[in-house]
Amino acid sequence: MNIDYAALTDLYQITMAQGYFDHGMGDTQACFHMYFRSYPFKGGYAIACGMDQLAELVETYRFSEEDIEYLAGLPAPGGGKLFHGDFLSYLADFRLSVDIDAVEEGTAVFPNEPLVRVCGPILECQLIETPLLNCVNFETLVATKAARVCQAAESPVAEFGLRRAQGAAGGVWASRAAVVGGCASTSNVLAGRMFDIPISGTHAHSWVMSFPDELSAFRAYAQSFPKNCVLLVDTYDVEQGVRNAITVGLEMRERGERLTGIRIDSGDLTWLAKMARRMLDEAGLEDCGIVLSNDLDEYTIRSIRQEGVKVMSWGVGTKLACAYDQPTLGGVYKLSATRPKGEGEWQDHIKISGSVQKLTTPGVLDVRRYYFDDGRIAGDMVFDTNSDINESQVIVDPYDSLRRKKLAGKRFETLLKPLARSGKCVLDADRRSALLARERTRASLETLDETQKRLLNPHTYPVGLERGLFERRSALVAKMKGFE
Repeated sequence: MNIDYAALTDLYQITMAQGYFDHGMGDTQACFHMYFRSYPFKGGYAIACGMDQLAELVETYRFSEEDIEYLAGLPAPGGGKLFHGDFLSYLADFRLSVDIDAVEEGTAVFPNEPLVRVCGPILECQLIETPLLNCVNFETLVATKAARVCQAAESPVAEFGLRRAQGAAGGVWASRAAVVGGCASTSNVLAGRMFDIPISGTHAHSWVMSFPDELSAFRAYAQSFPKNCVLLVDTYDVEQGVRNAITVGLEMRERGERLTGIRIDSGDLTWLAKMARRMLDEAGLEDCGIVLSNDLDEYTIRSIRQEGVKVMSWGVGTKLACAYDQPTLGGVYKLSATRPKGEGEWQDHIKISGSVQKLTTPGVLDVRRYYFDDGRIAGDMVFDTNSDINESQVIVDPYDSLRRKKLAGKRFETLLKPLARSGKCVLDADRRSALLARERTRASLETLDETQKRLLNPHTYPVGLERGLFERRSALVAKMKGFE
């Protein structure tokens, strides 16, 4: 979308970069990880997304002449200029050289395991922190919401939240993320063109209101779109709207055409949909489906379905594109290891906080996902790629022996896959496809136990540290707190 990712950042990323530059630390090799700390929507999983935009970030990351001119003009609070000429000259010729590994879009992921790993010069790792988090946080949140909505619906869901989305870029990437999460289509034409995803839509109330009467509006629309005719029946009175739709549907049948469906966008959707279904069936239009919309989310959809309503498809807008009931995923990006001259062994780094939840994990990390024989996932183990692995006991909760998972011998896969090498994107077309990511979401959700997919009170999936890594982190905490 022609986003200036270099300028799409927090000021302190650039001030730190100048500090690294000034003190000769710019080439110090560093490892950062992006992860989130708690389940979104009080659910039992999240769906990874945003890696396609992250690939775009890597491909296009440059400081433009306008960026350099703007930075050169920023004043320092104490007087003078905030950034000096040597550093700005460096930024003018700046190109990324980092290695990035990430889980594939559509993968079910869980708290406290890395979704993205960035290794390279610390200055570069620091500069891309904010736009990386912006990509992955937002799109993972929307993809997760879409997965929950689609699971509740069990029939096609169309995303049409663009008019309520957080700006143009937010709306476009939300539409893509919704499809990754499971939506059949989006109303967003630009997203459809950009990402080769299905688009859908019919007409609004204004179409009906612009004609002398509702029946004339329905007849005109059926003439214009005989192969994709879904009539919105709640502009005035739903019952009369259904009658008018039936009239048009029977006329279409006589012409060898078919009324695809009717849409209800207000009122008691359950009661109205049952009434409409009964009227359509009595008129012999059993093949005419019912589409429901109007501030739907997974809970409303589940309630409607539990009352036995037969729905052809759903339209979900605001509460999907805006991830209505949770404003952010809360993903973070933390330094975990450095190599001062880019040589020798990695040195561990850890952040200790008064909150146990904010304790970080040192090392160059990856995730092993283990499977039961029936294909369900058994547990995830976070491990250091540069250390031997002891999988006899994965530490999930050091204070509860029942929460220590023995995973040795089970089939596993490693989750982080190459996204960029030496600053160049290495994703092929398949790994950037939203539709293939949607299939990955479907397959990934099938590996979850049903208890983990509940909308209310889902079971917690076990994610733990490899035993050696757990012991190393504990020793480092003790050292940093002066207990050694």
